[in-house]
Amino acid sequence: MNSLLTSPKRKTMARKIEASTSLAFFFPLLLLSLALGRAIASSQGQLLQKTWCVAKPSSDEATLTGNLNYACSQVDCKVLQKDCLCFYPDNLISHASVAMNLYYQARGRNYWNCYFRNSGLVSTTDPSFGNCSYVYY
Repeated sequence: MNSLLTSPKRKTMARKIEASTSLAFFFPLLLLSLALGRAIASSQGQLLQKTWCVAKPSSDEATLTGNLNYACSQVDCKVLQKDCLCFYPDNLISHASVAMNLYYQARGRNYWNCYFRNSGLVSTTDPSFGNCSYVYY
């Protein structure tokens, strides 16, 4: 009976089982990779969604002041000067949001360009108000 266990038939049967197990494992992986490839290709064909950067409402004054100063040292913040389109409402969170967005847009709209020590928030809704149009490049 021992000779039956090591017979050529047994080895052939073991190879068939091994082959079917391999197919059962790799076939779903192949399907998954094809599906992911299609998803990536279709997402690259779509237009990117517009985004803006604004200050988180929970940010404290010191952080907002720091964000405003830093952003305006890197980009042109003339729109925030008195009698300009984005001066009103004349409050810190509004001014910081405009400046942070100017910086975010100028640096390429990467999520890390809106981080500002975790006080920035990327928005998919245009935050423009009144005559103040938030820049989108």
